[in-house]
Parts: sequence; C-alpha cells; structure tokens
Amino acid sequence: MTDKLTLHHGDCLEVLRSLPDCSVDSVVTDPPYGLSFMGKRWDYDVPSVEVWAECLRVLKPGGHLLAFAGTRTQHRMAVRIEDAGFEIRDMIAWVYGSGFPKSLDVSKAIDKAAGAEREVVGQHGAPAKSIYSQGKQELPQEVNITAPATPEAKQWEGWGTALKPALEPITVARKPLIGTVAENVLQHGTGAINVDGGRVGTEELANPSGISNAMGGVTIGKYQGGNQDYSGSGATNPLGRWPANFIHDGSEEVVGLFPQTTSGAKKPNHKRIGGYGGDRPKQVYGTYKQIPCDYPSDSGSAARFFYCAKASKADRGENHHPTVKPTDLMRYLCRLVTPPSGIVLDPFMGSGSTGKAAMLEGFAFVGIEREAEYINIAKARIQSAVGLL
Repeated sequence: MTDKLTLHHGDCLEVLRSLPDCSVDSVVTDPPYGLSFMGKRWDYDVPSVEVWAECLRVLKPGGHLLAFAGTRTQHRMAVRIEDAGFEIRDMIAWVYGSGFPKSLDVSKAIDKAAGAEREVVGQHGAPAKSIYSQGKQELPQEVNITAPATPEAKQWEGWGTALKPALEPITVARKPLIGTVAENVLQHGTGAINVDGGRVGTEELANPSGISNAMGGVTIGKYQGGNQDYSGSGATNPLGRWPANFIHDGSEEVVGLFPQTTSGAKKPNHKRIGGYGGDRPKQVYGTYKQIPCDYPSDSGSAARFFYCAKASKADRGENHHPTVKPTDLMRYLCRLVTPPSGIVLDPFMGSGSTGKAAMLEGFAFVGIEREAEYINIAKARIQSAVGLL
C-alpha cells in the first residue's frame, strides 16, 4: 500500500467509526439500492441513517457526498442521507441505454396459471447483454413468439409489470458549512464544486472574446458585474459548457432521444451595453450600443450539451461485480466534488470503481468493503490501473 491508498475489509459502519473526524474531502459511492439485486444479501436494504451519519462525521465541513440509488428506492436513500444531517443539494441523472426490462408478461402468466399451452408462432432475436457476474458478453438469442391460449390471456396480451431501466439517480448532498462558502473553502478546501473541471468540452473555441450573445440567449463571462456562465445551446465558454445534473453514456438509445440542433450565428449577433436607467414608467432603459459578434458553427445532437461517460471494453471485461460503473463516469464525479490532492472515501467499495477513478485523478482513496471476493477484485483493478499495490 501507499499513503494515498487505504483499503479496509470489514463492515462499513464499524470501519467508519474508526476513522478520524473531518478526515476526508468527499464521499463518492454506489451503495446497495435495497432491491435484493440478483438475490445478493448485501442489497436487502438501503444504508441506514447511522452509516450516513458516520460519513458526515468523517467528512470535512462543506464536503460533498455523491450516492447512487435505484429509481424505486431513491426516496429512502435521500431521506436517510438528509436525516443524518446532510443538506440535499441536487440530483444527477445517470442515463444509459444498456438496461433490460425485468417485466412479467401478464398474458403468459394468465395462461400458465390456467395450465394452457401456448402455440409458438414465430421467433425474434433478443438483444445481446453483458453478464458482469460472469465477466462476459452474452450473444443475441432467438426467443419464441407465442400466441395466447385462453380468452383471458388474449385480453391482456401486451401488458407487463415494469419499464425498461435507463436511469440511476445520484443524490448530491453536502455537509453543512462553517461560516460562508468563501470562509469554508479557504479554511477546509471543501464546500464548492469544480465547475471548470467538470465542463462539457466543445470541439471548437467558441466566443473567445467573452462577448455575450443577447439575441441567442447565451451569455459568456461577466453579466451585470457578476460571473455567472449562462451556457446554453449557443456559443460557450472556451473551456466547455457548464456541467449539468444529467450525464449519459453516449449509446444510440440515449443519443437518439435528442434532436439535431445547430447553434452559432449565420448573421451577426449583438451585445447590449449600458446600465438600466431612463424613464422606468415608460419602460425606457437607456441607450445601448450593438457590437457585431460572429460565432463558429456548433451543430449535432443536443446530447453534446451534457457529459458523456462511456464504458470501455476494459470496464466491461475486467470486472465481475454485477453493478459496475464506467471508470470515466466515476473519474468525472470524483473530479467534480474533490479538491486538488483531496481524499475520496467510498464506504461501499465493491470492485473498486471509485478507487480506481480517484487514483487515476490524482486523489488519495479510502475504501471499505465487506465481501472478501470484491476486495481482491478492487486491489487487482487499482493495481492494473495505476500500479500502486
């Protein structure tokens, strides 16, 4: 081990109680969702208030917590995090195209209950899917198409019990500040998010002069003496667009949901200069000057406005944990809420995706995992990624 990496094998609540107060800068974790996923014992419930209270204790004031959850149990996860003393700041939607519906075919269930045999009338190809627990990719298979055998089954043909999973919410919470944001950041290095480090990159250097696009609805740089970045569908900050609470995997299923858009001006846009003044009852706001400013073209799917975290072949093939997240996604999340040279904690480490990501980003990492098989996987993954063990 190095002084930047600490892995604990044990129950997270017990291990957390052994860690010093205010000793980590962020918590980035993918805890149990309480769905009894694949019959796993560790997924019987969402983490308790006591666990989140210990995470609060070991976080520095203003430190952020990012916790994945399932759509069915997000409410319980968020309430327990809040009851532990965290401030709920936002929710990030992690949207992907690889989910498969786990739905009961009501028509087939009715026929089965009636003991009726259904006639096979054709076949169709089921899509391929990744089997993380076996570390392999399953090929497409032919699935029988059957016809309802009873009148009741025919009546309920096409009905099921579940939607296709395509989203996992990430609760964004923060430990209460001590004083103002500025005071807390200066004293503890925590309390803010790394906006520039999380910007969504663009292919072209847009609006380098910092002139605002009043007609296009996009303002870059300072507006009315402030420093807000109103990045939208037009020209953006040269560093990229402001990070949003929506992240996707770049899959065809997800990108196909977005329209094709074109931003940038074919004719000059203008900036209004001059303060508000004049005769307000007559809604005269003073004079203004128009400055032409052309912007480079920026076109394509509107999905480009949001961060894309794709899973690499290595992500899909190296990991035997059933709920693995893309390394790129975890790197982005660690970078968003952890100060330079900070310490990232994951009390539900699993196969080490957060640890691998944190180390690749140059952060120190503290991981806790109860299952021995996953501890070994985490060690191997981090060793492969950064060669530290």
